[in-house]
Amino acid sequence: MKKVILRRCVATNKQLEKSEMFRIVRDKDGNVFVDESGKANGRGAYLSKDKAAIELAKKKRVLDRVLECEVKEEIYTKLLELL
Repeated sequence: MKKVILRRCVATNKQLEKSEMFRIVRDKDGNVFVDESGKANGRGAYLSKDKAAIELAKKKRVLDRVLECEVKEEIYTKLLELL
C-alpha cells in the first residue's frame, strides 16, 4: 500500500494530498516558478488547486512571505491557467 503524502496549503492552511496542490519554488538564484514535476531544487511552497486559494494568496501576498522574495503577477496568472 502506497503512503499518502500530505502537504499544507500556505493560503488556506488545509492539509491536502500532494497531488491536489501546486508547488511554487524559489531557486538559489532567486527565480520563482511553478514546479510541475514537484521535484525541483529550492525553497518550495504548496498552494491548493483552487481559484479561491490562489486569489487569497495573491491578495495577502502569502507567497512573498513564504518564499522570502517578491512573487510576480505572471506566477498567479500561470496558476490560474493550470486549473
